[in-house]
Amino acid sequence: MLLNDFYTYVDVSRDDNKFSCKVVFNEAHDIFKESTQPVVPGVCMMEMVKELLQQTLGMSLWLRNAVNVKFLQLITADVQPVIDISWDMNETGRYMVDASFKNGDNFFFELGGNFEYAYI
Repeated sequence: MLLNDFYTYVDVSRDDNKFSCKVVFNEAHDIFKESTQPVVPGVCMMEMVKELLQQTLGMSLWLRNAVNVKFLQLITADVQPVIDISWDMNETGRYMVDASFKNGDNFFFELGGNFEYAYI
């Protein structure tokens, strides 16, 4: 879990099937220490979408498949992107999710995929 160690979030906005927040990265985190240009790894962006969706829905989830994943620009540790997540549940009980990381008109990352309940 990356929440509260790698990143925190502020300025939360929620609607029925939408969640939005600004992310603040922990620039002192080990992930950023080994690089001359501290960037957020793509796998961490995908995990952040999952964690924020889990927290919003109040259940454990796993990414069943990613239909669309676009890494458009590097996100450095000092950037505070806005994450927008929207979802709908389909007839099989999967959550069809669209997510993006952006800062103004600059898009950093987009994810479209299906999440489902994780039976633990």
